[in-house]
Amino acid sequence: MTSIEQLNIAVRQFAALSEEEFNLSSTYWEECTYTKGEYYNEHRSVCKYLGFITQGVFRSYIIDGKTGEEKNVFLYSSKQFIATFKSFVHQIPCDYHTQAMTDATMIRIRIDHLLELYRKSHSWERFGRLLAQVAFTIAMEKTEGFLFKTPEERYLDLLNQHPDIFNEVPLYHISSYLGIQGPSLSRIRKRISGR
Repeated sequence: MTSIEQLNIAVRQFAALSEEEFNLSSTYWEECTYTKGEYYNEHRSVCKYLGFITQGVFRSYIIDGKTGEEKNVFLYSSKQFIATFKSFVHQIPCDYHTQAMTDATMIRIRIDHLLELYRKSHSWERFGRLLAQVAFTIAMEKTEGFLFKTPEERYLDLLNQHPDIFNEVPLYHISSYLGIQGPSLSRIRKRISGR
């Protein structure tokens, strides 16, 4: 299945677009490949694209100003949309880096083309609203996870959202994302696999 076919299915399921409505966007999407370590968006640059990952994993991270340690904030994997949303929506410099953790492919659209689609079509406007709701929900769940959930519950949430993540990225990145030390992650994995 081609990237545009994968995107067509995902967008139509996500926002209930018709084939005709999806086709309004067909000339705007471009395929991109990223090598492991390549940036989708860098700190302080403005995010100009919304991407749909067809293969691979990306992370958004900050660098602790005191320790120099990288801290993973968000993870994105296949069949998910990717953007540094605050930067993308408001066209302001972003607060973190977004980088490929594996070799990856995506299909992406520029902000000006997406805004044009919003003006042309109520269905594409609905897509934008739903996308904003999903981004907000992900950010809130991440925040609330640290406030209200145990490390084990956060681990299980990660498995639900990114089922293949442990096959694709090193454990220290997962530990950083979950906000726990490596040995604690190993104990959680062992405990859950023993059930």
